[in-house]
Amino acid sequence: MPMPKPLTDLLQATSRSFYLTLRVLPARVRPQIGLAYLLARTTDTIADTEIVPAAQRLEALQQLREQILGQPSAPLNFGELAQSQNLAAEKLLLEKTEDSLALLPTLSPADLKRVREVLTVIISGQELDLRRFAHSANAHIVALETAAELDDYTFRVAGCVGAFWTKICRAHLFPDKRLDEQQFLADGIRFGKGLQLVNILRDLPADLKNGRCYLPREKLAAAGLVPETLLSPVNENKFRPLFHEYLDRAEAHLTAGWRYTNTLPFGQFRVRLACAWPVLIGRRTLEKLRAAGAGELQQRVKVSRREVRRIIFRSLVCSPLAPAWRGLYSPAGKAVDSGGELS
Repeated sequence: MPMPKPLTDLLQATSRSFYLTLRVLPARVRPQIGLAYLLARTTDTIADTEIVPAAQRLEALQQLREQILGQPSAPLNFGELAQSQNLAAEKLLLEKTEDSLALLPTLSPADLKRVREVLTVIISGQELDLRRFAHSANAHIVALETAAELDDYTFRVAGCVGAFWTKICRAHLFPDKRLDEQQFLADGIRFGKGLQLVNILRDLPADLKNGRCYLPREKLAAAGLVPETLLSPVNENKFRPLFHEYLDRAEAHLTAGWRYTNTLPFGQFRVRLACAWPVLIGRRTLEKLRAAGAGELQQRVKVSRREVRRIIFRSLVCSPLAPAWRGLYSPAGKAVDSGGELS
C-alpha cells in the first residue's frame, strides 16, 4: 500500500537526501522502508529535543516503542515535544505520529515484524545515548569508554538498518538469487556502521561542544589525549593519527558497503543506485575530512549540493555499464578490512 501523500511530503521535508534514495527504490519496497524511516526520524526527533528533560524524552520513547510493538500502555501525548521544535517539519512530524503508526497494520506480517525489529534496536541506541550523556555539558564532556561501545552504538543506530534493508530487499526483489547470505548481511551491517561513523567523525566538533565524545576514552588515553582539549591546535600532531585511524575504519566499512552494492543483482539498478549514492557521498566526505585542518573541522565539513548532483549524474550514466560502474568507487585511504571494532 503506497504511503499517503501528506506523509510522503513529510518525509521529503524532514530528510531531503533520504527522500532521493526513497524515490529511486522499487515500489515493492518503498512503503516499508519509507515508513520505517519516518518512525525512526520521529524517535530521533524526540531523543534530540534537548530543551525537554532527558527523563521525559525517555518516557516518550518508551511510549512510542509500545505503540510500534502494538502493546500500548498509555496514549501518546507529544504536544510539549512538538511545541519545543525549532523546525516546522519536525513539529509536524511529532503531530503526525499517530498517522504514521496507523500505517503499520497495512504491512504484511513478515514486513511488520522486520519494521518492529529494526525500530526496537534503533530506539535502544537512542535511549542508551540519552542515559550515557544525561549529565554532559560543554564543561563536562562524557566520552565512550571502549572501542566495543562505539561499535555497539554504530550497530544500534545504523548497522541494524543495513540488516533491515537487506532482509526487505531480499524478500521482495530477488528472493531466489544465489548469494553468500552471511557475507551479504555482514556487508549490509558494515555499510550502515560506516555511514554512521562518517557522521560521527564529521560532527566531532559539534558533539564536543555539546559535551559528547564518541571517540573512546581508551583510544584517546593511548594517544595522550583527553576529550576537553581534543581539537586544540597544540594537540594536532597527536590528534591527526588517531583521527585518520578512524577515517580508515570508516573507509573500510564503506568499502564493504560498495561490495554489498555490487553483490546486488545487476538488473536491480534502482537498488544499486539507492545504495551507491550514500557510499559515494560518504567516500567524498571522508576525502574532505582527510584534507581538513583542525580549524576547518570546526566549520563542519560537508559535501556540497553541487557535488551531490554530480555524483548522482555520474552514477546514472555509469549504471548500465559494469566496468564504468565499478570504477565509480576506489578507497582513498588505508581501508582495514575488518568487521569488528577498532582495537
